[in-house]
Amino acid sequence: MKTAQAGTLESMDCIVSVTESDKGRGISIVMEGASVARFGEAMVKATKDTLRSLGVRDISVSIQDNGAIDLVLKARVEAAVRRLAGGNAA
Repeated sequence: MKTAQAGTLESMDCIVSVTESDKGRGISIVMEGASVARFGEAMVKATKDTLRSLGVRDISVSIQDNGAIDLVLKARVEAAVRRLAGGNAA
């Protein structure tokens, strides 16, 4: 299975790793980091919304958060997905 990632562990950023999943498995999200206890639900929603907007239905996502705001999280998710698909997301 292919894997891709985007981001850093710098303050106010996150590392998002995505791995292909078999068709029909759905979206799986695992999160760690300082903000997860307080903002975990919002982070899951932002991640799922981004994946849906990209047409992704089956994927495994791992997020190592270090205080990233929603905009950063969404950008990292999109970049990782595009890299997984073979794009050159920065």
